[in-house]
Amino acid sequence: MSVPPGDSAPTPDHFEDLYVATADPWHLTERAYDLRKYALTVDSLSAPRYASAFEPACSVGVLTRMLATKCDELLACDLSHVAVEQARAHCSGMPHVRVERRFLPEEWPAGRAPGFDLIVLSEFLYYLDDIRFAAVLDRTVDSLAPGGTLAAVHWRPAAPGHVRPAESVHAALRALPGLVRMVEHREPDFLLDVFVAGDGPAEALSPAAREGLR
Repeated sequence: MSVPPGDSAPTPDHFEDLYVATADPWHLTERAYDLRKYALTVDSLSAPRYASAFEPACSVGVLTRMLATKCDELLACDLSHVAVEQARAHCSGMPHVRVERRFLPEEWPAGRAPGFDLIVLSEFLYYLDDIRFAAVLDRTVDSLAPGGTLAAVHWRPAAPGHVRPAESVHAALRALPGLVRMVEHREPDFLLDVFVAGDGPAEALSPAAREGLR
């Protein structure tokens, strides 16, 4: 079922089979690497709280539960039935979190007007073929509220199923119109970028600027 890096994108059945075979195929609930990466992602977000957030490809919901502490409403989704059930269990007791099965970009949610305040793209974009990759980028920009935050984090080494490397994914994100990069974090293992929807220099949109400190 593995797809060599740079080859065709994996199918939905590929991911469903992974979760059926192993409840947590990437061991996200137990690896210190992932837990630290998720903590860095949450700590890098540019606002203290978000009214409406969206996390596609949420897997078993480890990052989802951490994001939920900063959100009034959080919609998470995955294309695997098994992953969705696990994410729901992981976020039990959090009524403001909804976890749904969706196939993206075709079932990209509309969100409430004027859009999502936060969208988190974690370990997701490099699995998409060129058409779906471009469509997800378009929908991300269109559904992000003015002043909203976009966070993206991706594993750097080549891996089975990756259609493009993390560097290409993040270069495409940086080229999107109407986004200003606020955080750039580079490690040998992963890339983390955080953007804000807006115009002007990053200094004018920073958390310190919003509080009148500069």
